Amino acid sequence: MTVVKAENVIKDYGLNGQTVHALRGVNLEFQTGEFAAIAGPSGSGKSTFLHLVGCLDILTGGSMIVGGSDTSKMKRNELAILRRQKIGFIFQAYNLIPVLSVEENISFPLSLLGFPPREIRERTDRVLAEVGLEGMAKRRPKEMSGGQQQRVAIARALVKRPALILADEPTANLDSKIGKEILELMLAMNKSAGTTFIFSTHDQMVMDYARRLVRIRDGQIDSDETKGGAK
Repeated sequence: MTVVKAENVIKDYGLNGQTVHALRGVNLEFQTGEFAAIAGPSGSGKSTFLHLVGCLDILTGGSMIVGGSDTSKMKRNELAILRRQKIGFIFQAYNLIPVLSVEENISFPLSLLGFPPREIRERTDRVLAEVGLEGMAKRRPKEMSGGQQQRVAIARALVKRPALILADEPTANLDSKIGKEILELMLAMNKSAGTTFIFSTHDQMVMDYARRLVRIRDGQIDSDETKGGAK
């Protein structure tokens, strides 16, 4: 099943009176259960593409189908609902709320969606165990290491049980040992739940783990390779 379908996607930005062509007619599809990386140098357009998939930005041209919905025809409030209901996000800066505890950070998306308290508790407890953070529910982000904070971010993305998780440079602030642990964790979630993961990265380790590697340069697809399997 197709989770994401980009057709002739164009994204332009205005910068200092000039037009920056961030994406120049990108065509890509991602299927259910993929573990894919989009790689390229800084300014290549990889993060821009991820932001468009995640309904964090608006297309200049073309169409983007996410979870069966054409985002190019949706209003901002409709995009926000789609993003909240169907997409999980993992960022390199973790983006945790510092005044909330681990369990509050994880359960926050469920609260926004109006889940009943009992189900919020059950889901939060389950995902805490899945990411190996039992006993840390009451801690604040500042009391945790970078790797632990990224595990909280993964748990927060997974707790909604989304069909799609977007990870923007998720290993950038981690050393190689912790980065490998995080990738192993995400790969396990991908295999057990069939969740589609799409990364933007310039980290070779992420590229090695990906079962599909899309390279982008100057806003256009440079190559698209499906590999035999992740580590």
